[in-house]
Amino acid sequence: MNTKQKGPEDLLKQSFQSGMVGIIFALVPLVIKALFNPDMPYMGLFTGVGIGLQLLGLSLAVLVLRRKKISDPQKDKAKKMTLILAVSLLFFMLA
Repeated sequence: MNTKQKGPEDLLKQSFQSGMVGIIFALVPLVIKALFNPDMPYMGLFTGVGIGLQLLGLSLAVLVLRRKKISDPQKDKAKKMTLILAVSLLFFMLA
């Protein structure tokens, strides 16, 4: 199904899901480095996948914001999602 055929609620739900999975994937290497073994291989792969999923969630939230006819609650949800994913993306890029 094309993204233009999906409603804003579906896009926001997908944005939330991909953003949360991305945050979890990017958080795994930080926890493993802090608690267990700082020299574990392939931890950069988890970080890369996490950042990619966060970028996908951010782009879906911006796509909802760019639509012409959306209600105010949906616009507020999209703005909050954009802010949260942008801050988390910045954190994981700097960590």
